[in-house]
Amino acid sequence: MLPAGSVRGVRLGLNLGYWGAGNDAANLELAREADRLGFSVVWAAEAYGSDAATVLAWVAAQTERVDVGSAIFQIPARTPAMAAMTAATLDTLSGGRFRMGLGVSGPQVSEGWHGVRFDKPLSRTREYVDVVTKALRRERLSYQGQHHVLPLPDGPGKALTLTVHPVRERIPIYLAAVGPKNLELAGEIADGWLGVFFSPEHSADSLAAVAAGRAKAGRTMEGFDVVPTVPLVVGDDWSTAADSVRGYAALYVGGMGSRQKNFYNDLAVRMGFAAEAAEVQDKFLARDHAGAMAALPVEFLDATSLLGPKPRIAEKMQALAAAGVTTLTLSPMLQDLEQGVAALRTAAEALDLAGVGS
Repeated sequence: MLPAGSVRGVRLGLNLGYWGAGNDAANLELAREADRLGFSVVWAAEAYGSDAATVLAWVAAQTERVDVGSAIFQIPARTPAMAAMTAATLDTLSGGRFRMGLGVSGPQVSEGWHGVRFDKPLSRTREYVDVVTKALRRERLSYQGQHHVLPLPDGPGKALTLTVHPVRERIPIYLAAVGPKNLELAGEIADGWLGVFFSPEHSADSLAAVAAGRAKAGRTMEGFDVVPTVPLVVGDDWSTAADSVRGYAALYVGGMGSRQKNFYNDLAVRMGFAAEAAEVQDKFLARDHAGAMAALPVEFLDATSLLGPKPRIAEKMQALAAAGVTTLTLSPMLQDLEQGVAALRTAAEALDLAGVGS
Protein backbone atom coordinates (compact mmCIF):
# COMPACT_ATOMS: atom_id res chain seq x y z
CA MET A 1 0.00 0.00 0.00
CA LEU A 2 1.33 3.44 -0.90
CA PRO A 3 1.46 6.18 1.73
CA ALA A 4 -1.66 8.31 2.11
CA GLY A 5 -1.86 11.05 -0.48
CA SER A 6 0.48 9.30 -2.92
CA VAL A 7 -2.11 7.53 -5.12
CA ARG A 8 -1.13 7.75 -8.75
CA GLY A 9 -3.52 7.78 -11.68
CA VAL A 10 -4.54 4.42 -13.14
CA ARG A 11 -4.53 3.56 -16.84
CA LEU A 12 -6.24 0.55 -18.37
CA GLY A 13 -4.67 -2.30 -20.30
CA LEU A 14 -5.98 -5.41 -22.02
CA ASN A 15 -4.43 -8.87 -21.88
CA LEU A 16 -5.29 -11.03 -24.88
CA GLY A 17 -3.70 -14.14 -23.37
CA TYR A 18 -2.62 -16.84 -25.80
CA TRP A 19 -3.43 -16.68 -29.51
CA GLY A 20 -4.94 -19.75 -31.12
CA ALA A 21 -7.28 -20.60 -28.24
CA GLY A 22 -10.39 -20.22 -30.39
CA ASN A 23 -11.10 -16.53 -29.69
CA ASP A 24 -8.68 -14.99 -32.19
CA ALA A 25 -11.19 -12.90 -34.14
CA ALA A 26 -12.78 -11.74 -30.91
CA ASN A 27 -9.40 -10.87 -29.41
CA LEU A 28 -8.46 -8.74 -32.39
CA GLU A 29 -11.74 -6.85 -32.12
CA LEU A 30 -11.19 -6.41 -28.38
CA ALA A 31 -7.77 -4.90 -29.14
CA ARG A 32 -9.39 -2.48 -31.57
CA GLU A 33 -12.02 -1.59 -28.97
CA ALA A 34 -9.30 -0.99 -26.38
CA ASP A 35 -7.62 1.34 -28.85
CA ARG A 36 -10.88 3.23 -29.42
CA LEU A 37 -11.51 3.49 -25.66
CA GLY A 38 -8.11 5.02 -25.00
CA PHE A 39 -6.55 2.06 -23.21
CA SER A 40 -2.84 2.39 -22.52
CA VAL A 41 -1.59 -1.01 -23.70
CA VAL A 42 -2.59 -4.37 -25.16
CA TRP A 43 -0.53 -7.36 -23.99
CA ALA A 44 -0.06 -10.81 -25.54
CA ALA A 45 1.30 -13.92 -23.85
CA GLU A 46 3.26 -16.99 -24.93
CA ALA A 47 3.89 -20.42 -23.41
CA TYR A 48 4.34 -23.34 -25.83
CA GLY A 49 1.83 -22.36 -28.50
CA SER A 50 1.59 -18.96 -30.15
CA ASP A 51 4.54 -16.61 -29.82
CA ALA A 52 3.87 -13.12 -28.53
CA ALA A 53 5.97 -11.18 -31.06
CA THR A 54 3.97 -12.23 -34.12
CA VAL A 55 0.67 -11.52 -32.38
CA LEU A 56 1.84 -8.06 -31.29
CA ALA A 57 2.95 -7.18 -34.82
CA TRP A 58 -0.51 -8.13 -36.08
CA VAL A 59 -2.28 -6.17 -33.34
CA ALA A 60 -0.07 -3.12 -33.90
CA ALA A 61 -1.00 -3.16 -37.59
CA GLN A 62 -4.71 -3.15 -36.67
CA THR A 63 -4.56 -0.33 -34.10
CA GLU A 64 -3.47 3.30 -34.06
CA ARG A 65 -2.62 4.60 -30.58
CA VAL A 66 -2.55 1.83 -27.99
CA ASP A 67 0.83 0.39 -26.96
CA VAL A 68 1.53 -3.31 -27.54
CA GLY A 69 3.42 -5.33 -24.96
CA SER A 70 4.76 -8.82 -24.37
CA ALA A 71 3.43 -10.41 -21.21
CA ILE A 72 5.75 -12.12 -21.53
CA PHE A 73 8.64 -12.94 -23.81
CA GLN A 74 10.11 -16.09 -22.28
CA ILE A 75 13.76 -15.66 -21.35
CA PRO A 76 14.67 -19.28 -22.16
CA ALA A 77 13.09 -18.98 -25.62
CA ARG A 78 15.42 -16.32 -27.06
CA THR A 79 18.96 -15.15 -26.69
CA PRO A 80 19.00 -11.65 -25.19
CA ALA A 81 20.38 -10.29 -28.46
CA MET A 82 17.44 -11.83 -30.33
CA ALA A 83 15.04 -10.31 -27.79
CA ALA A 84 16.61 -6.90 -28.42
CA MET A 85 16.28 -7.38 -32.20
CA THR A 86 12.60 -8.30 -31.79
CA ALA A 87 11.94 -5.37 -29.48
CA ALA A 88 13.60 -2.88 -31.81
CA THR A 89 11.69 -4.26 -34.80
CA LEU A 90 8.33 -4.15 -33.03
CA ASP A 91 9.01 -0.63 -31.79
CA THR A 92 9.79 0.46 -35.35
CA LEU A 93 6.79 -1.30 -36.91
CA SER A 94 4.40 0.09 -34.29
CA GLY A 95 5.69 3.66 -34.46
CA GLY A 96 7.17 3.59 -30.96
CA ARG A 97 4.41 1.66 -29.16
CA PHE A 98 6.22 -1.45 -27.92
CA ARG A 99 6.79 -2.49 -24.28
CA MET A 100 8.91 -5.54 -23.49
CA GLY A 101 7.78 -7.80 -20.67
CA LEU A 102 10.19 -10.59 -19.77
CA GLY A 103 10.00 -13.64 -17.52
CA VAL A 104 11.81 -16.90 -16.86
CA SER A 105 8.64 -18.97 -17.40
CA GLY A 106 8.61 -22.14 -15.28
CA PRO A 107 10.72 -25.28 -15.03
CA GLN A 108 8.36 -27.49 -17.03
CA VAL A 109 8.28 -25.15 -20.04
CA SER A 110 11.89 -24.00 -19.76
CA GLU A 111 13.35 -27.49 -19.55
CA GLY A 112 10.63 -29.48 -21.34
CA TRP A 113 9.95 -27.19 -24.28
CA HIS A 114 13.01 -24.98 -24.70
CA GLY A 115 15.63 -27.37 -23.34
CA VAL A 116 17.07 -24.71 -21.04
CA ARG A 117 17.86 -25.56 -17.43
CA PHE A 118 15.71 -23.70 -14.93
CA ASP A 119 18.52 -22.72 -12.61
CA LYS A 120 19.65 -19.47 -11.03
CA PRO A 121 16.64 -17.51 -12.37
CA LEU A 122 17.60 -14.26 -10.61
CA SER A 123 21.14 -14.01 -11.97
CA ARG A 124 19.98 -15.25 -15.36
CA THR A 125 17.31 -12.54 -15.51
CA ARG A 126 19.72 -9.83 -14.38
CA GLU A 127 22.25 -10.72 -17.09
CA TYR A 128 19.53 -11.03 -19.71
CA VAL A 129 18.23 -7.53 -19.00
CA ASP A 130 21.81 -6.20 -18.98
CA VAL A 131 22.47 -7.58 -22.47
CA VAL A 132 19.09 -6.51 -23.86
CA THR A 133 19.53 -2.98 -22.53
CA LYS A 134 23.08 -2.72 -23.85
CA ALA A 135 21.98 -3.93 -27.28
CA LEU A 136 19.02 -1.53 -27.42
CA ARG A 137 21.37 1.35 -26.55
CA ARG A 138 23.14 0.31 -29.76
CA GLU A 139 26.45 -0.18 -27.99
CA ARG A 140 28.95 -2.71 -29.27
CA LEU A 141 27.75 -5.92 -27.68
CA SER A 142 30.50 -7.13 -25.42
CA TYR A 143 29.50 -8.86 -22.18
CA GLN A 144 31.24 -11.06 -19.65
CA GLY A 145 28.76 -12.85 -17.38
CA GLN A 146 28.09 -16.18 -15.78
CA HIS A 147 25.35 -17.08 -18.26
CA HIS A 148 26.22 -14.91 -21.25
CA VAL A 149 29.65 -14.25 -22.77
CA LEU A 150 29.70 -12.09 -25.90
CA PRO A 151 31.59 -12.47 -28.14
CA LEU A 152 32.69 -16.03 -27.43
CA PRO A 153 36.38 -15.84 -26.53
CA ASP A 154 37.63 -18.76 -28.61
CA GLY A 155 36.17 -18.13 -32.04
CA PRO A 156 35.78 -15.65 -34.88
CA GLY A 157 32.90 -13.69 -33.32
CA LYS A 158 33.20 -9.95 -32.85
CA ALA A 159 31.30 -7.32 -30.92
CA LEU A 160 28.46 -6.06 -33.11
CA THR A 161 26.01 -3.17 -32.92
CA LEU A 162 22.26 -3.41 -33.45
CA THR A 163 21.53 -2.03 -36.90
CA VAL A 164 17.87 -1.16 -36.24
CA HIS A 165 17.09 2.18 -34.58
CA PRO A 166 14.08 1.88 -32.23
CA VAL A 167 11.70 4.82 -32.38
CA ARG A 168 12.09 5.56 -28.68
CA GLU A 169 15.36 6.19 -26.96
CA ARG A 170 14.41 3.66 -24.27
CA ILE A 171 11.97 0.79 -24.70
CA PRO A 172 10.34 0.10 -21.31
CA ILE A 173 11.21 -3.27 -19.79
CA TYR A 174 8.85 -5.09 -17.43
CA LEU A 175 9.49 -8.21 -15.38
CA ALA A 176 6.87 -10.80 -14.53
CA ALA A 177 7.51 -11.67 -10.89
CA VAL A 178 5.74 -13.56 -8.10
CA GLY A 179 8.27 -14.38 -5.39
CA PRO A 180 9.82 -11.78 -3.06
CA LYS A 181 13.37 -11.93 -4.50
CA ASN A 182 12.15 -11.66 -8.08
CA LEU A 183 9.90 -8.75 -7.09
CA GLU A 184 12.90 -6.96 -5.60
CA LEU A 185 14.85 -7.59 -8.80
CA ALA A 186 11.99 -6.11 -10.85
CA GLY A 187 12.14 -2.95 -8.78
CA GLU A 188 15.89 -2.74 -9.16
CA ILE A 189 16.40 -3.32 -12.90
CA ALA A 190 13.05 -2.85 -14.67
CA ASP A 191 10.60 -0.08 -15.51
CA GLY A 192 7.55 -2.02 -14.38
CA TRP A 193 6.19 -5.17 -12.77
CA LEU A 194 3.74 -7.57 -14.40
CA GLY A 195 1.72 -9.12 -11.58
CA VAL A 196 -0.93 -11.80 -11.35
CA PHE A 197 -3.52 -12.67 -8.66
CA PHE A 198 -3.03 -9.18 -7.26
CA SER A 199 -5.22 -8.30 -4.30
CA PRO A 200 -5.23 -4.83 -2.70
CA GLU A 201 -5.66 -6.47 0.71
CA HIS A 202 -2.61 -8.70 0.25
CA SER A 203 -0.32 -6.48 -1.84
CA ALA A 204 1.74 -4.72 0.82
CA ASP A 205 4.50 -7.34 1.03
CA SER A 206 4.84 -7.60 -2.75
CA LEU A 207 5.08 -3.84 -3.23
CA ALA A 208 7.49 -3.54 -0.30
CA ALA A 209 9.79 -5.98 -2.10
CA VAL A 210 9.54 -3.93 -5.30
CA ALA A 211 10.22 -0.72 -3.36
CA ALA A 212 13.28 -2.35 -1.75
CA GLY A 213 14.65 -3.03 -5.21
CA ARG A 214 13.97 0.54 -6.27
CA ALA A 215 15.81 1.79 -3.18
CA LYS A 216 18.75 -0.48 -3.96
CA ALA A 217 19.00 1.25 -7.33
CA GLY A 218 18.67 4.69 -5.71
CA ARG A 219 15.12 5.24 -6.96
CA THR A 220 11.64 5.66 -5.54
CA MET A 221 8.41 4.14 -6.84
CA GLU A 222 7.81 7.32 -8.83
CA GLY A 223 7.63 6.41 -12.52
CA PHE A 224 7.57 2.66 -11.88
CA ASP A 225 4.62 0.91 -13.55
CA VAL A 226 2.71 -1.56 -11.34
CA VAL A 227 0.72 -3.72 -13.77
CA PRO A 228 -1.44 -6.56 -12.45
CA THR A 229 -3.56 -8.60 -14.82
CA VAL A 230 -7.05 -8.90 -13.34
CA PRO A 231 -9.91 -11.11 -14.58
CA LEU A 232 -13.00 -9.08 -15.47
CA VAL A 233 -16.57 -10.37 -15.36
CA VAL A 234 -19.46 -7.89 -15.46
CA GLY A 235 -22.81 -9.00 -14.06
CA ASP A 236 -25.52 -8.21 -11.54
CA ASP A 237 -24.40 -10.89 -9.06
CA TRP A 238 -20.68 -10.81 -8.28
CA SER A 239 -20.62 -14.31 -6.73
CA THR A 240 -22.15 -15.81 -9.86
CA ALA A 241 -19.67 -13.82 -11.97
CA ALA A 242 -16.85 -15.39 -9.95
CA ASP A 243 -17.68 -18.80 -11.41
CA SER A 244 -16.40 -17.60 -14.79
CA VAL A 245 -12.92 -17.17 -13.27
CA ARG A 246 -12.68 -20.65 -11.75
CA GLY A 247 -11.18 -22.38 -14.78
CA TYR A 248 -8.44 -19.78 -15.19
CA ALA A 249 -7.58 -19.69 -11.49
CA ALA A 250 -7.59 -23.49 -11.07
CA LEU A 251 -5.16 -23.88 -13.99
CA TYR A 252 -2.62 -21.55 -12.39
CA VAL A 253 -3.05 -22.42 -8.72
CA GLY A 254 -3.42 -26.14 -9.36
CA GLY A 255 -1.66 -27.04 -12.56
CA MET A 256 0.88 -24.43 -13.59
CA GLY A 257 4.15 -26.09 -12.71
CA SER A 258 4.81 -29.20 -10.64
CA ARG A 259 3.69 -30.12 -7.16
CA GLN A 260 7.13 -29.13 -5.89
CA LYS A 261 7.37 -25.80 -7.73
CA ASN A 262 4.24 -23.78 -8.50
CA PHE A 263 4.80 -20.06 -7.97
CA TYR A 264 1.08 -19.27 -8.16
CA ASN A 265 0.18 -21.86 -5.58
CA ASP A 266 2.87 -20.41 -3.32
CA LEU A 267 1.32 -16.97 -3.81
CA ALA A 268 -2.12 -18.24 -2.79
CA VAL A 269 -0.51 -19.73 0.33
CA ARG A 270 1.10 -16.37 1.20
CA MET A 271 -2.31 -14.75 0.78
CA GLY A 272 -3.72 -17.00 3.51
CA PHE A 273 -5.33 -19.76 1.43
CA ALA A 274 -2.90 -22.58 2.21
CA ALA A 275 -5.41 -25.37 2.79
CA GLU A 276 -7.52 -24.38 -0.19
CA ALA A 277 -4.47 -24.07 -2.47
CA ALA A 278 -3.34 -27.56 -1.49
CA GLU A 279 -6.79 -28.99 -2.24
CA VAL A 280 -6.95 -27.23 -5.62
CA GLN A 281 -3.53 -28.61 -6.55
CA ASP A 282 -4.33 -32.14 -5.37
CA LYS A 283 -7.51 -32.26 -7.40
CA PHE A 284 -6.04 -30.63 -10.49
CA LEU A 285 -3.03 -32.94 -10.60
CA ALA A 286 -5.40 -35.89 -10.16
CA ARG A 287 -7.20 -34.60 -13.29
CA ASP A 288 -10.28 -33.71 -11.28
CA HIS A 289 -10.51 -30.31 -12.91
CA ALA A 290 -14.11 -29.71 -11.90
CA GLY A 291 -13.21 -30.50 -8.30
CA ALA A 292 -10.23 -28.14 -8.47
CA MET A 293 -12.44 -25.36 -9.75
CA ALA A 294 -15.02 -25.97 -7.04
CA ALA A 295 -12.34 -25.97 -4.33
CA LEU A 296 -11.33 -22.39 -5.07
CA PRO A 297 -12.81 -20.16 -2.35
CA VAL A 298 -14.96 -17.36 -3.67
CA GLU A 299 -13.06 -14.99 -1.38
CA PHE A 300 -9.84 -15.66 -3.34
CA LEU A 301 -11.57 -15.14 -6.67
CA ASP A 302 -13.18 -11.91 -5.50
CA ALA A 303 -9.94 -10.59 -4.01
CA THR A 304 -8.05 -11.05 -7.28
CA SER A 305 -10.73 -10.14 -9.86
CA LEU A 306 -13.12 -7.39 -10.95
CA LEU A 307 -16.58 -8.88 -10.51
CA GLY A 308 -20.13 -7.62 -10.59
CA PRO A 309 -21.90 -4.43 -11.66
CA LYS A 310 -20.20 -1.17 -12.58
CA PRO A 311 -20.38 0.51 -9.13
CA ARG A 312 -18.77 -2.51 -7.47
CA ILE A 313 -16.01 -2.60 -10.09
CA ALA A 314 -15.43 1.13 -9.60
CA GLU A 315 -15.08 0.60 -5.86
CA LYS A 316 -12.52 -2.15 -6.44
CA MET A 317 -10.62 0.12 -8.83
CA GLN A 318 -10.32 2.71 -6.07
CA ALA A 319 -8.80 0.05 -3.79
CA LEU A 320 -6.39 -1.04 -6.52
CA ALA A 321 -5.29 2.56 -7.09
CA ALA A 322 -4.78 3.07 -3.36
CA ALA A 323 -2.66 -0.08 -3.26
CA GLY A 324 -0.30 1.35 -5.88
CA VAL A 325 -1.55 0.01 -9.22
CA THR A 326 -0.73 2.30 -12.13
CA THR A 327 -1.81 0.19 -15.14
CA LEU A 328 -4.77 -2.11 -14.54
CA THR A 329 -4.67 -4.82 -17.18
CA LEU A 330 -8.03 -6.47 -17.78
CA SER A 331 -8.54 -10.06 -18.83
CA PRO A 332 -12.20 -10.41 -19.83
CA MET A 333 -13.51 -13.90 -19.20
CA LEU A 334 -15.11 -14.15 -22.63
CA GLN A 335 -18.49 -15.66 -23.29
CA ASP A 336 -18.75 -13.99 -26.68
CA LEU A 337 -17.41 -10.91 -28.47
CA GLU A 338 -20.44 -8.77 -27.67
CA GLN A 339 -20.05 -9.41 -23.94
CA GLY A 340 -16.31 -8.80 -24.15
CA VAL A 341 -16.73 -5.41 -25.81
CA ALA A 342 -19.45 -4.48 -23.33
CA ALA A 343 -17.18 -5.49 -20.45
CA LEU A 344 -14.35 -3.25 -21.69
CA ARG A 345 -16.75 -0.32 -22.05
CA THR A 346 -18.12 -0.93 -18.57
CA ALA A 347 -14.59 -1.00 -17.18
CA ALA A 348 -13.75 2.32 -18.86
CA GLU A 349 -16.91 3.85 -17.42
CA ALA A 350 -16.14 2.35 -14.00
CA LEU A 351 -12.69 3.98 -14.02
CA ASP A 352 -14.33 7.34 -14.70
CA LEU A 353 -16.83 6.66 -11.91
CA ALA A 354 -14.01 5.71 -9.54
CA GLY A 355 -12.23 8.99 -10.21
CA VAL A 356 -8.76 7.40 -10.14
CA GLY A 357 -7.88 7.45 -13.86
CA SER A 358 -4.80 9.20 -15.10
